[in-house]
Amino acid sequence: MKRIVTLIGDYYHPRERIQASLIRVLALLNEENERFEYVEIEPSQLKKELESQPDAVILFKEDRLNPNDEKVDTWMTEEMGEAIAQYVEQGGGWLAWHSGLASYSIEGSYTEMLKGYFEYHPAPHPQVKYTDVQRIDAFGPVSFEIRDEHYFVKVKEEETNIFLKSVSEEGNSIAGWFHHYGAGRVCCLTPAHNEEGLINEEFTLLLAKTVEWVSLKKINALN
Repeated sequence: MKRIVTLIGDYYHPRERIQASLIRVLALLNEENERFEYVEIEPSQLKKELESQPDAVILFKEDRLNPNDEKVDTWMTEEMGEAIAQYVEQGGGWLAWHSGLASYSIEGSYTEMLKGYFEYHPAPHPQVKYTDVQRIDAFGPVSFEIRDEHYFVKVKEEETNIFLKSVSEEGNSIAGWFHHYGAGRVCCLTPAHNEEGLINEEFTLLLAKTVEWVSLKKINALN
């Protein structure tokens, strides 16, 4: 049984929407036989959970705890970032999903491990088309369109593998990338924000494939 630890939900992203997406993903992954289970934790529990060496961690939570307050508090300390990087380097798996890329220190160990970060998204939610990068045969052919927060990101393209791109009337961006980090695996995925996107069938299938990949223990590059 693969054990997945999840940290989900923040000020702008209701936990229930993300849970609905994960339930669909687990159903896909366990379709033939029950291989995956997940447990939901809070940031204060993460360091202890990492010590237990779960198969993977999914983060859909930004660093800011109270983004609209005058004094903004964050949860990702540098010590925590180093613990995450060490967990992955020693063979763990990490999926940074949507706001799991947002508002973290650009210079910190966590962002360095990801090889990229969220820069901004336009205020309106446009129709965004997501398609695979054909030269990277990673998670199968991908093509779907949803109304979404169109994330624009900064990625160290030479240090990772870009597998997904996005386009809307607002422009083009990278939407997914993956790489090995030491003995572990890291995948970053920018969709989705709205409820209909989170339970979109094509997106759910893609998400399931990324969860499965980060959960693998043996290094077996996909490119």
